[in-house]
Parts: sequence; C-alpha cells; structure tokens
Amino acid sequence: MFDIKITAIRKADYKDLQAIYENPIEHSCDVLEGQVWISRNGMKPEGFCPSAWESMQWFVAELAAGRGNFYDGWMRNPHSAFISCNDGFRPVSFLLERI
Repeated sequence: MFDIKITAIRKADYKDLQAIYENPIEHSCDVLEGQVWISRNGMKPEGFCPSAWESMQWFVAELAAGRGNFYDGWMRNPHSAFISCNDGFRPVSFLLERI
C-alpha cells in the first residue's frame, strides 16, 4: 500500500448562488488552500471533511493500491488525480498524489 498526499489546491466561494439557493448555515467548510493531509492505507485522514472524502475515496484507494492512470492518461502524472468535493456552493479542488 502507498501513502497518498492530499493537497487543497483551490477553494471557490459562490456567494451569489448561496444567496439564491442555500439555507443559512452556521458553519461551512474549514479547508484552506495549501492544506495537506496524508492518507495511510487508503483511509480517510483524521479530521478530513467527510463530504470531500466521499468524492475522492475511490481515487485514493486506487492510488494507494498501486493503480492509477485514470481515464487513459488524464493526468500528466499517472500516479495522481485532481478531484473536487461535492459542495456546489464552495467547492474545493484537491490534488491526490502517490508518495
């Protein structure tokens, strides 16, 4: 099993869409651009957002097992993936890399 480095690359914040469609919430995403986590044995890192994990869990498991090259050459580095969480109002894009 390989460890997988998860890096938050970009975080968007669509306030216009939040104002139209989202119910007011007290707490939203805590992820910061540049933040890094390490997945060991394909497991969710402690404190990592459960919703973001659902979006990337399969890719992390595949990379941890030594597989990759998703979608026939999608990524320049075949041992990586670029995945976004499923929050449409404040999506975060993550780079997953086998280390």
